[in-house]
Amino acid sequence: MGVEVLTFGCRLNALESEIMRREAEAAGMQDAVLVNTCAVTAEATRQARQAVRRARKDNPSARIVVSGCAAQIDPDMFAAMEEVDLVLGNSEKVDRRHYQTAADFGVSETERVKVNDIMSVTETAGHLVDGLKGRSRAFVQIQNGCDHRCTFCIIPYGRGNSRSVPMGNVVDQVRTLSENGYREVVLTGVDITSYGADLPGAPKLGTLVARILALVPDLDRLRLSSIDSIEVDPDLMAAIADEPRLMPHFHLSLQAGDDIILKRMKRRHLRADAVAFCDAVRAVRPDAVFGADLIAGFPTETDAMFENTLSIVEACGLSFLHVFPFSPRPGTPAARMPQLDRHVVRDRAARLRAVGEAARDVYLDSLIGSQRTVLIEKPGFGRTEGFAGVRLEGGNPGQIVAVRIDARTDTGLAGTLCAAAAELVPA
Repeated sequence: MGVEVLTFGCRLNALESEIMRREAEAAGMQDAVLVNTCAVTAEATRQARQAVRRARKDNPSARIVVSGCAAQIDPDMFAAMEEVDLVLGNSEKVDRRHYQTAADFGVSETERVKVNDIMSVTETAGHLVDGLKGRSRAFVQIQNGCDHRCTFCIIPYGRGNSRSVPMGNVVDQVRTLSENGYREVVLTGVDITSYGADLPGAPKLGTLVARILALVPDLDRLRLSSIDSIEVDPDLMAAIADEPRLMPHFHLSLQAGDDIILKRMKRRHLRADAVAFCDAVRAVRPDAVFGADLIAGFPTETDAMFENTLSIVEACGLSFLHVFPFSPRPGTPAARMPQLDRHVVRDRAARLRAVGEAARDVYLDSLIGSQRTVLIEKPGFGRTEGFAGVRLEGGNPGQIVAVRIDARTDTGLAGTLCAAAAELVPA
């Protein structure tokens, strides 16, 4: 075998996994499994450990390298696993030198952990990639880390403080990917709406979006990963209103719909702010579609507080939910707060998911009979501008085609190609 990468977690990890593969292969590594972990929940860490054990069972002779946020936060836990040969931090995992050492000389017991103080990292590189293996849309990192300290979140301790990639580097990367045939690019990071605060002149995310769309005119689609609505700047709102190539799907970091819980989470917005943002976006972009991250069962959450989170799905008009049952992360303030019974947490998460699924179904039903432009991700499947999944016959991965939406499936849509498969539809 060559180099296999197992990825957990966010879009940024997906991009970094491709960089890890490239750097490990360039360093001469062979017969290796790289496990890029996530630490957003205890379950994510558990799944990563399980994957390590499975990788060793399936590949007895392979070198197993563990990296990512869980490895950054608790490297000793992974180093103690007999299946693991090398533990790399989030800064080290994209540095070829660490793979070079392992490839050339093996790894001694004293070298098994290479994890620095992530808070000491003050810059983030715009890692240039020609494309992402097996993906029809490309991810571009514009930012890393987070300056906020939400009481439930361990991620700043895995990613460090916020730091931005200079605009010129980002534009160059997007242009390269567009020239290589990618029709859609997703801007990603840990807290992308904080973009630019550490750069000369402190440009905002809206400035970057406008620059990309102006300087890469052949790019059909630009998409944003998760955003914090309270940080959205006027230039970004203008781009949402006026730039059809900026896709109308916005995934919001809301976390809760109750003001007391939001304050205990140390969030910077209130319920009314979230509702006002969604209303403002719809006023200028009627086709806007919203998703959100929501946490069920946060410490001290009463029934009434949870009802406020349930009701924000309708108040904001959310169509796609990522629901997280609260998971106490050691070292965070929320882990020291009075915890709810785990049965209550799981029940509330299930109720919230059910409300989210009903909202998703209403949105999907509203698309039946319409025509959409769909980016084909793989044979038989693509996504609309609003990120709804569509099953269809015809077309090739990477193409954007016109599709008539015919029916619902269990979790998405089914459609029929309107244009010839070779006809690429302009955005």
